[in-house]
Amino acid sequence: MVLAAFTKLTRKSIPLLKDITERAITTNATHRPRQLSVNYYAKSCPQVEQLISSITSQQFKEAPVSAPATIRLFFHDCFVEGCDASILIATKPGTKILAEKDAEDNKDLRTEGFDTIMRAKTLVESKCPGVVSCADILAIAARDFVHLAGGPYYQVKKGRWDGKISMATRVPYNLPHANSTADQIIKLFSSKGLIVQDLVVLSGAHTIGFAHCKHFVGRLYDYKGTKQPDPSIDPRLLKALKMSCPQVGGNTDIVAPFDVTTPFLFDHAYYANLEEKLGLLASDQGLFLDPRTKPLVHSLGQDKAKFFQAFSAAMDKMGSIGA
Repeated sequence: MVLAAFTKLTRKSIPLLKDITERAITTNATHRPRQLSVNYYAKSCPQVEQLISSITSQQFKEAPVSAPATIRLFFHDCFVEGCDASILIATKPGTKILAEKDAEDNKDLRTEGFDTIMRAKTLVESKCPGVVSCADILAIAARDFVHLAGGPYYQVKKGRWDGKISMATRVPYNLPHANSTADQIIKLFSSKGLIVQDLVVLSGAHTIGFAHCKHFVGRLYDYKGTKQPDPSIDPRLLKALKMSCPQVGGNTDIVAPFDVTTPFLFDHAYYANLEEKLGLLASDQGLFLDPRTKPLVHSLGQDKAKFFQAFSAAMDKMGSIGA
């Protein structure tokens, strides 16, 4: 078990490019039918995937955390008013209405994800000005990072519109939380047109990535008001997490990996970890405790090829929300 993977990550400030951000809410906003297709840009920008790939591969080499950061960014975008890149829109100076990216639930989104999309958008605009939406760039980049981290490569349908509206108030009730119950998450996914299998499969994205202590510290010391640790945590993991995350006064930059066995590899170990009580978040471990999701966890943990195929299909399905 890779308990040494607990890491301190500092957030660096990368300013969003104002002109590119403005394009993010105008490109594809009108004049195109919402018909997603793998070949959507075959004539207007045939090299789009190669252009984006040149950025994602470079980002992955320079900052591997760009992979989980961008995948999470895609998820947070799609679940709030659909996959429309509204997560990229900055709050307008002088206004009291915050944009999605400034919502409390999105404050931990790492800058590497945003930076990847802005760099890709800049390159694509230089070759195909005013053609490719930021929403499509985000979907393609997420796929690229899944593959770069060792996961499946799948075709990405394109033709999404970029949204013009981005409101922080829409975020909290549209995203699952670290302490959400299986029932709550199942209902949330259902509201997006996703079934229980989609929920369990997409949760497998936690095979890479990290979470800050604040998202799971309650499980370590005072689970549901019991003043005791969550009984569904393996004692070895509990001890390691407590060393990194004290009950009070801890370093807010400290993070722990979702997958303590292969934290940097996109594989199916996440599911086997849940069976061994090695899930980091209560919402993750809860998938093995609920009878509706437990069989799927076991099945996917036994078969990486099955997980990869199901994950590809689920990402396609999620990527069509609101399109």
